[in-house]
Amino acid sequence: MTTKHSIRYMTAPLSLVLVAALLALTLPAHAAPAPEETALSSPCFPETLSVGHFHTCGIRTDGTLACWGRNDSGQANPPAGTFSQVSAGGFHTCGLRTDGTLACWGDNTFNQATPPAGTFTQVSADGYHTCGLRTDGTLACWGNNDGGQATPPGGTFSQVSAGTSHTCGLQTDGTPACWGTDGYGQATPPASTFSQVSAGGFHTCGLRTDGALACWGFNLFGQATPPAGTFGQVSAGYQHTCGLQANGTLVCWGDDSDGRSTPPAGTFSQVSAGGSHTCGLQTDGTLACWGNNDYGQSTPPPGTFSQRRVSAGGAHTCGLRTDGTPVCWWTHYYGQDTPPVGTFTQVSAGNSHTCGLRTDDTLACWGNDESGQSTPPAGTFSQVSAGGWHTCGLRTDGALACWGWNDYGQATPPAGTYTQVSAGLMHTCGLRTDGTLACWGYNDDGQSTPPAGTFTQVSAGTYHTCVLRTDGTLACWGGNDYGQATPPAGTFTQVSAGIRHTCGIQTAGTLACWGSNDAGQSTPPTGAFTQVSAGYNHTCGLRANGYWTCWGDNSYGQLNGYRVTLPLAPRDN
Repeated sequence: MTTKHSIRYMTAPLSLVLVAALLALTLPAHAAPAPEETALSSPCFPETLSVGHFHTCGIRTDGTLACWGRNDSGQANPPAGTFSQVSAGGFHTCGLRTDGTLACWGDNTFNQATPPAGTFTQVSADGYHTCGLRTDGTLACWGNNDGGQATPPGGTFSQVSAGTSHTCGLQTDGTPACWGTDGYGQATPPASTFSQVSAGGFHTCGLRTDGALACWGFNLFGQATPPAGTFGQVSAGYQHTCGLQANGTLVCWGDDSDGRSTPPAGTFSQVSAGGSHTCGLQTDGTLACWGNNDYGQSTPPPGTFSQRRVSAGGAHTCGLRTDGTPVCWWTHYYGQDTPPVGTFTQVSAGNSHTCGLRTDDTLACWGNDESGQSTPPAGTFSQVSAGGWHTCGLRTDGALACWGWNDYGQATPPAGTYTQVSAGLMHTCGLRTDGTLACWGYNDDGQSTPPAGTFTQVSAGTYHTCVLRTDGTLACWGGNDYGQATPPAGTFTQVSAGIRHTCGIQTAGTLACWGSNDAGQSTPPTGAFTQVSAGYNHTCGLRANGYWTCWGDNSYGQLNGYRVTLPLAPRDN
C-alpha cells in the first residue's frame, strides 16, 4: 500500500486504521498459494432450472418459482413460497423449500406428488416416481415402484437422480449406485468415482471426478456416447444428453428431433435436458430453451433466474447455502462471519461487516457497526452492497438508500431510479435505469468521475471503479498504481474491482485479472466461471459446475469455506 493511501486512512474510523495495520503485516512478497477448491458437502448440482417431459420450471432470483408448458395435471402451477431447488418430472413437479421441506404438485396417480415429512437437501422427479436426499444423507423414494425404482439401497449419498423407470445415486465415497429397470444396462454403472450422475429415459450419464463423461444404457440415438473433453455438468434427457463444457459452452448428443440436441451459442452455468426439449441457464441469468415447443415448454418467461453467488470482503468471505442460509468464514473480529438465522437471496461482504437480502426483501446486517453501517433502514429492497464503512441498498421502487460513515458523502446518493448499486471503500456508484452512471463520495483519484456512455454493470473498488459497457468491453478509472484500472481488451460478462486488483469474466467464461498480484490474487485458475468477486488481497469465483474456488492471501482463512449454491442478484462488487 502506498504512503499516500496509508495517510488517507488516518481520517477514517478506527477500524480502518486497524485494518491498514493488519494489511501492512501481510503485504511483504511471498509465494502465491495455489487456488483452493472445496470438496462436496451438499448436492452436486442443485437444479435451479429443470426440464420435464413437456414442461419447465425455474427459480427466480427472489426464490419464487416459475413454470411453463404443459399443465393438464397442474404440473406447471407451483405453490407460493421460496425454494432452493426444483425438479420437473413427467407430469408432476417437486421443489425443495428454503426451510428444507418438500412440496410436490401435479399428477399424483402413484402418489409421486405426496412427499414424506422431514427435511431434505435435494429432490429429483421423473416418470411416475420421486426421490429425495434427506439431511442425514439417506434416501427416500415414493411413487410408482413396478421396477423397484422407488426402493433405494441403504447408506449415505450426496446426490440422487430419478430416471423414467430407474434411479441412480452418488454415494458419499463418489461411487454410483443404481436401481430399478435395467433392460438396457441403464442401472449398471461402471466402476469409477464421479462428482455427478444423471438418470435419463433408459440411459444414465455421469461426470467423473477428472471432468470426463461416462454414459451407459440404451444408445439407439447415440445418447450414451458422450464426446471427449472436460465438463462441469451433464444432464440426461429421454433420448438425448447435454453437457456443460469447461469453457461454459454446451454440447448435446443423441436424438435431435425438433432441434433438442442443437444448443445455441453462448456461455451457460447450467443445462437441463427433458423429454423433447432442452433449456439452459445463461451466465447473465436469462434462460434459453430449444427443441419441441408444442406446449410452450421452450418459451421461457423473461427475467433472471437463480444462479450461484459468493462475495469476498476485507478478510472474510460469504456465500449462500442451498437452503438460502448464509455462511461466512474468517475474519470474525467484529462478528462479520456470524450471520443471523433466516433465509436470504443475496449476501454482500464489506470491509468488516456483511449485509444480506432476506427472502422477504428486507435487509439484515452484521459485524462492525461503529459508523452505523450494519443498521439498515426499514423497507423492502432488491439488492444490497456493503462497502468500507457504509452500505447502500436498492429499494424495490428503484430508489437508493445508503447508511453508515459519510464523511465524503459516500452515503448520500443522488435522487433518481437505479438498477444496481456498488459501494466501494469510500465512494459509491449506481447504474441508472437509462444505463448511465452516477458516482459520489471520495474522489481524490477520480474514482467518482465516471465516463459518459451506457453500461450494464458497475463495480466500485477502493480507489478505482470499473464498468461493463453495453458492448461487453470494460472501462476503468481512478487509482492505477498497480495497473488495476487498465483492463485488457476483449468482451466480458462481469467485472469486480477489489482493493488494488480487478477481475472479470470473459465471454468465453474464463477469468482475467489485473493489478496487484503480491499474494496471487490476480492469478486466477483455469476453467469456466459464472461469477467472480475481488476482495482485498484475495479473490473468489464460482465455476460453471457449481464449485467455488478462492485464490490469493489466506492469512485469515478467507480462502477456506464451504461448497455453496448461490442466487444471481444484481452484482454488488
